Amino acid sequence: MVGGIEAGGTKTICAVGTGPNDIVALERFETEAPDVTLGKCLAMLESHGSSLEAVGIATFGPVDLDPASSTFGYVTNTPKTEWQNVDFMGTFKKGLGLPVGLDTDVNGAALGENRWGAAQDLDTFVYFTIGTGIGGGGMVNGAPLHGLLHPEMGHVYVPHDWEEDPYEGWCLYHGDCWEGLAAGPALEGRWKVKGETLPADHAAWALEAKYIAAGIINVLYAISPQLVILSGGVMHNEFLYEMVRSEVRRQMNGYLQAPCLLHDLENYIVPPVLGDRAGVLGAFVLAQQAAALATS
Repeated sequence: MVGGIEAGGTKTICAVGTGPNDIVALERFETEAPDVTLGKCLAMLESHGSSLEAVGIATFGPVDLDPASSTFGYVTNTPKTEWQNVDFMGTFKKGLGLPVGLDTDVNGAALGENRWGAAQDLDTFVYFTIGTGIGGGGMVNGAPLHGLLHPEMGHVYVPHDWEEDPYEGWCLYHGDCWEGLAAGPALEGRWKVKGETLPADHAAWALEAKYIAAGIINVLYAISPQLVILSGGVMHNEFLYEMVRSEVRRQMNGYLQAPCLLHDLENYIVPPVLGDRAGVLGAFVLAQQAAALATS
């Protein structure tokens, strides 16, 4: 039995169990100030403390994943300013006295989908979430994507036609990067209403599909994934999937000759099988890996 935490920009999920068919407790709450949010998670996990082997954390970032760093496990220069320099990992190591595994929320969700969902039996794929922000993670050759830091795919640049779309973008660091043009706050900033209130035939969605496709293609050319999983609050508008596939097909213009890209995008760009539970189930995988490492 392990504990799992998925910390997102707007909500946090805390669960206890072993997998998708064995979740014995689950709580969802708004992501508030660090002491409030982490306190709720600690209290929930402490109530199951005697049965837990480890805890996994899949968190929004940026987060320090370098074990040699003095700030390993800290949230770093996140736009959520009150969370900057918070020792996320250490809070649970000290508070529970258990092994703790940590990764980004999108890498965590990718691990969940690889173990139990859409990416089973694949070793190179990407997982995007299009919501309050845009995050991207995944696996390459069977290992989560890490490098100097961790992927920040949401901040790649996509073509921005200022005449078609004069919106300047909302990213605090880059303005009109992919996140700045296509995350949920961009929909609201551009159209002055919540994205979920826009009808399916609104011009917003054609532009949104164009930007989402452009970001996917950037990563597709760089990593050559076997599968693209597309999730997040914006993608709850299910009609967007086919719009995005059509835009990917148009923008790619036949350049990549893999059969799945030419003839089967319906099975190449897909929603997560685990739905909104992918992140917290990925946190279970991180906890299981931490438990195995501690006993090896």
